[in-house]
Amino acid sequence: MTTSEPIPAETAPARATWRDYLSLTKPKVISLLLWTTITAMFMAERGVPDLWLLVVVSLAGYMSAGSAGVFNMIIDRDIDLKMARTAQRPTTSGLISTRDAAAFGGALQILSFAMLWVWATPLAAWMSLAGFLTYVVVYTQLLKRNTWHNIVLGGAAGCFPPLVGWAAVTGDLNLFAWFLFAIIFFWTPVHFWALALMIKEEYREVGIPMLPVVHGDKLTVAQIGLYAIYTVVLSVMPVFFREVGAIYFVAAAGLGAWLLVLSWRLYRHVMAGKPVERKVAVPLYLYSMLYLALLFVAAAADRMLLPAA
Repeated sequence: MTTSEPIPAETAPARATWRDYLSLTKPKVISLLLWTTITAMFMAERGVPDLWLLVVVSLAGYMSAGSAGVFNMIIDRDIDLKMARTAQRPTTSGLISTRDAAAFGGALQILSFAMLWVWATPLAAWMSLAGFLTYVVVYTQLLKRNTWHNIVLGGAAGCFPPLVGWAAVTGDLNLFAWFLFAIIFFWTPVHFWALALMIKEEYREVGIPMLPVVHGDKLTVAQIGLYAIYTVVLSVMPVFFREVGAIYFVAAAGLGAWLLVLSWRLYRHVMAGKPVERKVAVPLYLYSMLYLALLFVAAAADRMLLPAA
């Protein structure tokens, strides 16, 4: 008769921790989304929003975006397995099963919607759900593997957070709120195509038709330049509708000018026939995040100081 012995530590199956579940929500990606949500609340309030509302919207916004990240990892598990930088995600390594991940993601989304509906506004809840569905269904399932327009159309998912913040404060969406949506919509290709240029070989290996994979670097940098122009033009338009004033205009003009400079430098480099290296594309990729964050801060500060018309 044999006696059972404990499994050696080195062979015991690993168990998922709260940190593993947290990683499913893509915290680094969510940070900028939450920033646009919170600053939009200050814009809508023209001051400091109610503290309880700020906490509710921040938590619910994180859970909704995190839920989208969870389902993205579930759907893209086959792709993530083939890429070195994603092969160790909890869903691909087997640390968290698809069933457990789906239950976790579903719970986050349900709780997020309920919190916004009860403690914010129904419109904020619907806007949050719309962002979730755009990312999971439109981008991840329908577009990502089928067309290089994936990031253009699917990128609309990232445009909903400021609408959530605005609707949570006011209960409606005015023209300025939709300007915020449009700015992010045209900013998204600039940001993500700069990244795609750096990791296009990874996308090529797994069959994802990102623009530089399908049409090459030259068309990509031309499109980046075009969308950068759209972004800068859109960013100053709210001034002419008297939604913001001089503080915002100066900030938008300065931030936009540098975005155009970096886009132009990348364009000249590629058009000269030089290969795209990380040191060439990284400045635009990193600055694009700073650009959006500071632009929203400028808008919030301006509306807090500018009397309502």
